[in-house]
Amino acid sequence: MLTEKKEIKHFLNTDLLPDEIFTPEDFSDEHIMLEEMTGKFVKNRVYPALGNIENQEFDETVRLIKEAGELGLISADIPEQDGGLELGKVSASIISEKMALGRSFSITFGGQTGIGALPIAYFGTVKQKAMYLPKMLSGETIAAYALTEPSSGTDAMSAKTTAVLSKCGKYYILNGEKQWITNSSIAGLFIVYAKVNGEKFTAFIIEKDYEGVSISPEEKKMGLRGSSTCSLILDNVRVPSENVIGEVGRGHIIAFNVLNIGRHKLSATSLGTAKRSIELAVSYANERKQFGKPISSFNLIKNKLADMAIKTYANESSVYRTAGAMQEGFANMKQTGSDDFCETISRYALACSINKVMSTEVLDFIVDEALQIHGGYGYMEEYEIESLYRDSRVNRIFEGTNEINRTLIASTLLKTYELPSKKGNVDEGTLLREKQTLQLMKKLYHSTIESVRKNDLINLNQEQETAAFIADLVIGIYSAESSILRTEKAVQITGKYENSQKIAYTKVFIHETSQMVAIRALNILNHLGDDEAFSRIAGRLIMSCPENIVEVKRKIADVIIESEKYVS
Repeated sequence: MLTEKKEIKHFLNTDLLPDEIFTPEDFSDEHIMLEEMTGKFVKNRVYPALGNIENQEFDETVRLIKEAGELGLISADIPEQDGGLELGKVSASIISEKMALGRSFSITFGGQTGIGALPIAYFGTVKQKAMYLPKMLSGETIAAYALTEPSSGTDAMSAKTTAVLSKCGKYYILNGEKQWITNSSIAGLFIVYAKVNGEKFTAFIIEKDYEGVSISPEEKKMGLRGSSTCSLILDNVRVPSENVIGEVGRGHIIAFNVLNIGRHKLSATSLGTAKRSIELAVSYANERKQFGKPISSFNLIKNKLADMAIKTYANESSVYRTAGAMQEGFANMKQTGSDDFCETISRYALACSINKVMSTEVLDFIVDEALQIHGGYGYMEEYEIESLYRDSRVNRIFEGTNEINRTLIASTLLKTYELPSKKGNVDEGTLLREKQTLQLMKKLYHSTIESVRKNDLINLNQEQETAAFIADLVIGIYSAESSILRTEKAVQITGKYENSQKIAYTKVFIHETSQMVAIRALNILNHLGDDEAFSRIAGRLIMSCPENIVEVKRKIADVIIESEKYVS
């Protein structure tokens, strides 16, 4: 396998081979056992309590967090030397995906295992880890992450919460308010960001029992009603100086790197909800009869089911490709004796943002179509799809809005832009035409970026539309390549017949994604007044439609309908 640095950083510049990425078909026996164990925990323990959880009977939530701790599910992502199981990023993604079926509980769990525990696990002192991690990993103490404020959401660095060092130097006095804090009413400790002397952005560990800490009443939310969301109010809270995480003035390094991991976990959770939505939609479509036959037999319903499955396949391919690369990166870090989590995590910031945007928007599309298939019943509370529809909407806001993630993707690429290397040979293989199309997409990306640079449009704060279009190009290319490589890898191992569904998914996705990429590039180039690059490359993408897409989608849907779930 390629090193993680090449796999993530240079995917726009080189052609990878199928065995150079990780795919769900590479799951080990241990991965499958973990998948089954997590699924059973959700089905047997969380599902029966969902009614109480949605009614905010948080004793149930606390009990289930402890049970998850006993099973080792909270410890999976934590380094072994800190009391964790260190199962790797693939295992952590599997857990997040399967835990998604727990709806509101999955948010409590995600807050505990990700942005709650990781700041201490990755950046805390030996003393902090020994003091706080054991109870967090067992589920005895629930953690919350307090970054957002009433006046600072996306612009986290403009926080108004202050920290002033006492004259004796033994503690800081914190004042301010944090808003929309997940797990807040049940948390025993908070990861809080404040500005020391109003300037130096710094991370602190604050225990709930500290004098001056108070929690507002629960927010009344559109969705995820069974999760705790309150404001955290700090009124002259004395926090020991030893509770600073990392260095004073370096809190942004912790915040943004932990958010990168959180974005990937959210991607896996969104994937799990998408699969559940497909299952609900196809099951209902098979049961519901109109005009004397199941609505699943109608071609427009088939088209919806096919589109849902196609997007899920691409999403799944991207999520686990990134998980595999991250796992390799963390393993390399450990092997070399390094403990530089910032440097390691930062390599995947681009991929984490790509997956976060794609996964949450694919989920929104899927859950909307699933509700539409339910018709009026989908609007009724007694149907699960109604709550999934409401719960899913916030994912595009969580962990940095999709708008800021698009801006991050584009700005990162413009800052680190490299000319493409010589392309590899694509004159063979099952997906020859699709690989050629992928190369055209990459060429168009490079032509577009070079045009942007030539026209001095690098200030993306002003050219935000251009930033969003660039991000969409890259998201499309990454997911398209992930799909192609995954399918080719499977075909090489088990043959075309066994992977006919994967081949169909990939052919349709590449065709439709290439159209999107061409249109986004056209929007940028028209804005720049540069149509030469478009006429040279993008026209070929728009005109290419080698498959009978309508018929391919019908066949895809037939497999989904027979299986009554997403299948790859």
